[in-house]
Amino acid sequence: MALSSPRRTPLSDQVIAQLRAQITSGEWPVGSRIPTEAALVEQLGVARNTVREAVRALAHNGLLDIRQGSGTYVLATSELAGVMHRRFADADQAQVAELRAALETSAAGLAAVRRTDRDLGLLEAALERREAAWRSGDAEDFVQADAAFHQAVVAAAHNDVLLAVYSDLGEVTREHLRNDVGPELIAERYIGHDTIRDAIRDGDPQRASVEAGRAIGACATAEA
Repeated sequence: MALSSPRRTPLSDQVIAQLRAQITSGEWPVGSRIPTEAALVEQLGVARNTVREAVRALAHNGLLDIRQGSGTYVLATSELAGVMHRRFADADQAQVAELRAALETSAAGLAAVRRTDRDLGLLEAALERREAAWRSGDAEDFVQADAAFHQAVVAAAHNDVLLAVYSDLGEVTREHLRNDVGPELIAERYIGHDTIRDAIRDGDPQRASVEAGRAIGACATAEA
């Protein structure tokens, strides 16, 4: 039986793949605004309608958020992350805090045992970014930086399944952080995370778990 000739991939699918790669690689981080439609047309060398179709497809899948008059922003790094965001958009924030505590305390304990020198460097950089974001006074920058620190802690646990689950819940946890932080940064509500970093650096899993849980508990107390 003769093999059927392979069909060429539609141009729009190729553009979708390229845009998705920009998101999943971290070139376009969650929360960032992607280039304008005109810029993408020039960069990719395709028609405006093709770019528009690709962006709408990724928005439909939950990766992008098209905001009229503002631009298009990265909402999630995978289709599953987009689904999780929609699924838990109206979740009880106390229950989200409990979920974060379950994942982040376990991750911090594992990180204290498994972290490498490179992990410690990434944690230090994430902590410095978090502190700089707080000093800047920009609430959304702080949310993104705080989320990046917790992501670095989970990554240092070196459990691929845990990291994948936590990453897919990324926008859910960021929304929880936004609720904690509020529209403005208030000095009295600042919670340092150097104790988490120190416990992981010192290889103390019990202390790392306690400090991670304490940070989330302090957020919940401040919110209440």
